[in-house]
Amino acid sequence: MSAQPTTPKGRRTHEHLVNAGRTVFARDGYVNARMSDVAEEASISMGGLYRYFKNKEDLFAQVIADLHEHLYQASTSHDVNFADDPFGVLLAANRGYLQMYSDNRYVMRAFIQAAQVEERFQEIWWQMRARHIDRFVKALASVHGITEIGGVDAHLATEAMACMVEQSAYVWFAQDSRHDAPIDVESAANTVTHAWYATFFAPATPGVNAVTPA
Repeated sequence: MSAQPTTPKGRRTHEHLVNAGRTVFARDGYVNARMSDVAEEASISMGGLYRYFKNKEDLFAQVIADLHEHLYQASTSHDVNFADDPFGVLLAANRGYLQMYSDNRYVMRAFIQAAQVEERFQEIWWQMRARHIDRFVKALASVHGITEIGGVDAHLATEAMACMVEQSAYVWFAQDSRHDAPIDVESAANTVTHAWYATFFAPATPGVNAVTPA
């Protein structure tokens, strides 16, 4: 990504251009979006736009970096204790993530599109997933002493759950026009949270060591 501006005016302009880019990418998708469309949306000259972002990829990387940080923070539960109420923490985290995803559904759809055509965005996608997964795996081990689920490494199980949430969010929200009725965030959060909780905290199946403390 381009270097961040250092002056207050530069930072305001930078933010304005990122917002304009977010609008264009959400409307047109990654492939069809053009820098000229962003300049028009932002009411700035092409020269002015290129002073801040060298190309479309550079601008979209900033849009996604900002959105990833919002997704990461939204999926952080500050009001519920993971040791005392793991279901409550999982529900709050999933609700926050899904709400932010829903609010930015068309940007996320553009991001999935971009990851299919640009290796740069495949790497960004992978790093985003890894950050969420690593946080949960560390909390699971440090708070509950869980490092394995039914003999399977907890990291692998967490990857499976993260894939479920990510793909569910894409199907429910980024492809909302394909549904007969909108999927509400609360129902979505409850659905995926029950799966998370059953995977990591449900009683063991007879004959299977479902949870292995460290």
